[in-house]
Amino acid sequence: MSVSSQSPSQSSDLWTLFHERPHLRVSDGAAVPLWEDGESAPYFLILLWPQLGDFDSLEYAWWLQRDAQRLQDLGVAVRAIGIGDRNSGQRFCTYTGFPADCLWVDPTASLHQQLSLYPGLSLKPPGFSAAQRAWLNLLLMCAGIGSPGTLAEVFRGYRGDRQAPQLIGDDQVVHAAPLPPLRGSWFQWAGGQGFQRPFELATLRLRNMAEALGHWTTYVPKADYLTQRGATFLFDAQGHLLYEHRDRAILGFSETMSNPLDFLSAVSMNQADSGVAESPTGCAQEP
Repeated sequence: MSVSSQSPSQSSDLWTLFHERPHLRVSDGAAVPLWEDGESAPYFLILLWPQLGDFDSLEYAWWLQRDAQRLQDLGVAVRAIGIGDRNSGQRFCTYTGFPADCLWVDPTASLHQQLSLYPGLSLKPPGFSAAQRAWLNLLLMCAGIGSPGTLAEVFRGYRGDRQAPQLIGDDQVVHAAPLPPLRGSWFQWAGGQGFQRPFELATLRLRNMAEALGHWTTYVPKADYLTQRGATFLFDAQGHLLYEHRDRAILGFSETMSNPLDFLSAVSMNQADSGVAESPTGCAQEP
């Protein structure tokens, strides 16, 4: 895990940008900043997501839901901005359970571009429209071109990972078309218990893909930004940047994909250094 290398002035600029710049909030359609004056929390986790129908956005939201209680106990308020419109955001929240009052949308990825986040592969073959170029570049990135580590991460989903936690409970039933409903106990036969078994993560990703493709025009109203990647920023209440990660690949939304929220240890370290106790907060994730 890498702690932020931003200078204090750069950290302050980011904090001010997130605090003051309005975006469209999914819950009510209001153009407001990520948090309002007077609103407080011990920590703010700011997520810039790609298209809301992207593998990374859907999978990141799943991990946040899985660790919702931990986020609340640490006092981490989550704010996310995804590429799409309000309809995209509403569908995303319905599917993932992510709170609509913690999600904002940016239809033109303007904030991603302002922060110089990785736009993805950007080949421009002649005669292609912007959307056609985006599709071509996306397919190439899925094959690992201009997207380092993507293929290895795809294979990890099929192979399993003994360094990662078990993802599907034994009594849980997963619906991932075109597969029949799968009970979590089935994965014991593929490898055992207590860790990420073979095919377990791949099944969850197949479920996300079926959701995205089944509602594609809702999730992706404009295809021009299909390759745009996102970022993670973790601040304390004073605006100090504790951690950042800028994505460089599809399925690269964390430095530690085996446990994508491992960076939350920075919160525990900061609390230990400052002597501040953990303080619950709302808007981390609906359980």
